[in-house]
Amino acid sequence: MLDRLKKTKIFPVIKENPVYKAIRFVYYRTRRIIRKIKKPFAKLYKFYMFKIKYPALYKKYAKNPVNEGKVIFIEGRMKYITNSSEYIYNELKNNYDFKIHTHFLQMGFVKRKEYRALCEDMIKDVATAGYVFMNDASNVFACLPLRKETVVTQLWHGCGAFKKFGMSTADLIFGDNRKTQEKYPYHKNYTYVTVSAPEVEWAYTEAMNLKEGVATGIGVSRSDYFYDKKNIENAHINMDKVFPGRKGRKIILYAPTFRGRVAKAKMPNELDIAEFYEAFKDEYILVFKHHPFVKERVLIEDEYKDFAVDCTDSMSIDDLICISDICISDYSSLVFEYSLFERPMIFFAYDLDNYYDWRGFYYDYKDFVPGPIYTTNEEMIDYIKDIDNNFDKQKVLDFKNKFMSACDGHATEKIMKLVFKDNLRNYKKRNS
Repeated sequence: MLDRLKKTKIFPVIKENPVYKAIRFVYYRTRRIIRKIKKPFAKLYKFYMFKIKYPALYKKYAKNPVNEGKVIFIEGRMKYITNSSEYIYNELKNNYDFKIHTHFLQMGFVKRKEYRALCEDMIKDVATAGYVFMNDASNVFACLPLRKETVVTQLWHGCGAFKKFGMSTADLIFGDNRKTQEKYPYHKNYTYVTVSAPEVEWAYTEAMNLKEGVATGIGVSRSDYFYDKKNIENAHINMDKVFPGRKGRKIILYAPTFRGRVAKAKMPNELDIAEFYEAFKDEYILVFKHHPFVKERVLIEDEYKDFAVDCTDSMSIDDLICISDICISDYSSLVFEYSLFERPMIFFAYDLDNYYDWRGFYYDYKDFVPGPIYTTNEEMIDYIKDIDNNFDKQKVLDFKNKFMSACDGHATEKIMKLVFKDNLRNYKKRNS
């Protein structure tokens, strides 16, 4: 109730009222007491579900034989097949006779009861699957006593190795502590983890606590998208539909990562639209693409709507990567994919010191990123004004060759050969 009140226009007046202050004190104190009471029960519930209920359910259905022709795709958060799995999913569906099942767990987006039901359906199905593809972490899947016959491939949803995650953050602020991750791991039961280059295998091995050889730098399936000229042509067409006022202007893409934890993800709001408008309104348009976890998006005033547009819901990040002339980001892994196009990147890292403490990086940020690091709008604007002389293309090429060396437009083909081996030939459709 109080959270909704904060969003009203009269809140600045109400918050100074002594009655409101008293209600607020009681409200938040009561919430803290309730949390303390619930905490031991929540721990007991978690132990029961992850150590007893889910493993027992899997064992029950795993008594049936494995169907080596059954392929399961698990989406941890979304309710559709995302770009991380899309290429392999479409290839199998169109050209092979595998029996394909999908499970959309919607973690963090549905209530606990529904999430539990979705997880249980997935567990029953996985128990007899020949192959499983995932692209996100799942502590539910990780708790299963998986049979050896099932081949599990973690496609992951990003390239390279940028922000730390998993066990790499065990001693940092972000994520669960080491003890919790060891007791309830998010990464387990993988046969393969496919990554963008041999260079980053070590980082995924550390983060996911893998055995040597599980992380394999043969490429990321979704990177094949950027090698298809038709996709690039369609991206330009889509941009002109979304923003008819573009009128031939080039594109500055601002695609930052979120701040805070996933459940309360916030957008960074330091980029000044007005300053960019004054400097570039005739030559560029400014496109915002926020992380999908961010709920409250940038507010673009009417006077800037012929220059700036929020494409978070209207265009995919892949399309925007294809057509943007300059990318401004901060700590997002999209810069790995963007490097495939060998275009300028700017790193707007005004809170870098805090981010080191919060989450950290696999490589030293200041030596690692393939572009200038700025903390003010003025610095970025000055750089873009003389972009032809300022841009160091060799730095981007070196970055691409180091972190994206296996993403050559054939990653999906290589992954399928690795995972299915001779079964690819056995299940090939006759008319394909």
